[in-house]
Amino acid sequence: MSELTRIPAPAGVAPAAQYSHVVLGRGRFVALSGQVALDEDGKLVGEGDAAAQARQVFENLRRCLTAAGATFDDVVKLTYFVTDMAHMPALRAARAEHIPDDRLPAASAVQVAALVRPEFLMEVEAFAVVGE
Repeated sequence: MSELTRIPAPAGVAPAAQYSHVVLGRGRFVALSGQVALDEDGKLVGEGDAAAQARQVFENLRRCLTAAGATFDDVVKLTYFVTDMAHMPALRAARAEHIPDDRLPAASAVQVAALVRPEFLMEVEAFAVVGE
């Protein structure tokens, strides 16, 4: 695990609610491709169900982090792509199952017209820094 510093509210910047404005650390950089709600067999989890899809997305992120020798404690940035901003509470709830409020990464949320397949409601990519 890397030693990360989180700055939720740099001087002159409005406080963050649900993310840290700045996260810095030293170590090996890990980039995770956007994860969607597919199980290990490539089958969709939670058709039309944002909460079920969000849980699967975060499980896929966890598995990818593990493959890189990392954990959610090492995540410095999450980018959420959603087809509807109404899906953000489901993503926040799934994130809360893996990342405590005092360890929030930097984050961006973007509403998109579509993802690679129409049944996907969301996609999340992550960046992590693993200790040297």
